[in-house]
Amino acid sequence: MPPHRVQAEREQIIACHAPARIAARLARGPSQNFLRDFIYGAIDGAITTFAIVAGVAGAGLSATVVVILGLANLLADGFSMAVSNYLGVRAENQLRDKTRRQEVREIALYPEGEREEIRQIFRAKGFEGVALSTIVETITGDERLWVDTMLQDEHGLTLESANAIAAAAVTFVAFISLGALPLLPFLINAASVDAVAQPYMVSCALTAVSFILVGAAKGAQVGSSRSMAALETLLMGGAAALLAYGIGYALNGLVA
Repeated sequence: MPPHRVQAEREQIIACHAPARIAARLARGPSQNFLRDFIYGAIDGAITTFAIVAGVAGAGLSATVVVILGLANLLADGFSMAVSNYLGVRAENQLRDKTRRQEVREIALYPEGEREEIRQIFRAKGFEGVALSTIVETITGDERLWVDTMLQDEHGLTLESANAIAAAAVTFVAFISLGALPLLPFLINAASVDAVAQPYMVSCALTAVSFILVGAAKGAQVGSSRSMAALETLLMGGAAALLAYGIGYALNGLVA
């Protein structure tokens, strides 16, 4: 990285770590990240809808069937995925609450055992002697901090509850948005007969583009190579599409 960019990055980091900005950031608390929910919905929407397109094409069925099955998939499967994500996030929140109650109960019934757990947790982190004794006394002197530490270090749980409705909404919107792309040329032809000469090939291209865009967006968000993330998503989505086409082709031969 050029020296001037390193210096600019350093100045930005210094500015972000001014005491007032640190205090404001910590007061706001951690914000929920919807990247997983978006990718979950977007990739599945594109793959499952294109799977229908590829399967119908492989079976030699009409474009009308593509539109009917594709729209049914968009609405039904998109809603199903949103509900599943909602229930999954809600279950994680409920597990966190249950575990918190369990730890509070164990501290009340057998504090010596819970204090020993804290001691062993921080000994494993490298604390010894006076430092270990001090940190154990500090944590176990505050029940909220004690329970929070057990949730994170013993159970591997986060402390903040996620917004299940927002996560479900992101999944649904991503599913509908990306899942509609493989159907687009067939919907255009349904509105204007034969406006798209090769709807299946256009659908393939749009689906490939959607995989590439989602993969690149994921790479940008997590700080990895955009091109490699795009290639990974394209290959995985393409494998699913080829599988669907092969099944449709095989079933067409069976019926024939």
